[in-house]
Amino acid sequence: MSVVYRILIALVLLVCAISAYSFGNSAGLFGFIILGFLFEAAFWLKLFGRKKTTNKA
Repeated sequence: MSVVYRILIALVLLVCAISAYSFGNSAGLFGFIILGFLFEAAFWLKLFGRKKTTNKA
């Protein structure tokens, strides 16, 4: 996956998380706060990614 594509996905996830938090707080809907939490978790997981393990057998 290219670096630009990875950064673009991370920014979209961050914007979605902030939007969901904002709407959840202003409207008082707990579901949108949970949705914001899920988008934020996806953002952090996408930002750092998983390290590939090499098998040294």
